[in-house]
This record gives sequence, C-alpha cells and structure tokens, in this order.
Amino acid sequence: MRPIYKFINYGKFKMKQLMKLTLAIGLGSFIGGVLRYLLSQAIHAKFLSTFPFGTLAVNIIGCLFIGMVFELNAKGTITQEWRLFLATGILGGFTTFSAFSNETVGLLRDGQIGYASIYVVASVLIGLVCTFIGMTFIKLF
Repeated sequence: MRPIYKFINYGKFKMKQLMKLTLAIGLGSFIGGVLRYLLSQAIHAKFLSTFPFGTLAVNIIGCLFIGMVFELNAKGTITQEWRLFLATGILGGFTTFSAFSNETVGLLRDGQIGYASIYVVASVLIGLVCTFIGMTFIKLF
C-alpha cells in the first residue's frame, strides 16, 4: 500500500481515488462499530457475567474474518479497495484486535519469531498499563 502523500501528489484523479477510499473506510468503520456494539451487547445479555464474553467473541470473530479478507486479497479474489473497506473499515471498526492478530501472524509467517514475541508482549502489557494509566489520570482529575 502506498503512503497517503503519494496519492495527493499525483493530481485530481488520485485525490478522487483517495476520497473514495476514505469514504469507504469511514462507512465500513461505522458498520463495524455498530455491529460490534450490537453483537457484544447480545452476547453479554445472554451470559450475564462479569467476564467480557461479548468482547472476546467480537475479537475472535474479527480475527477469523481478517484472515479470510487478507487471504482473499492475496489470491486476487478481492481488490485492494475491497480489502481496505472490509479489513480497515468494517473489521477496524469491529475490532482492532484483528489487525494485531494479522500482523503477528505475518511476522511469524516471515520467520520473525522474536519480533512477533516482542509485539505480542509489548502490545498486551503496554496496552494494559496504558489503559490503567489513562483510567488513573481521569480519576485524579
């Protein structure tokens, strides 16, 4: 995927393409966010537990679908635009855990076991610490 500045520097046609992609990703994010909320709430209502079954289910489903989307794209079955709409848009709105999972699998597939391990540990531990810090910061003010 080319960086955003490469689209902008090539004139109106590329700018139109960038706008279409941006709108598609935005629409997908909206769809994914709504689906995440509805599914998570439905699962939570069914299990009535303090364990986040809804979020766990959303993350696992997102991982399944992002794997499917990236493989379809790799096989040429779907276009780059559809991949962006589905993976970045819908699944990005549905769960960012799916992107994390896909990137980790990519590192493992490339034999980058050390980087994959660091990425997993850092993402989980730093993510948890930052969530705690954010909550604490808000509680203080």
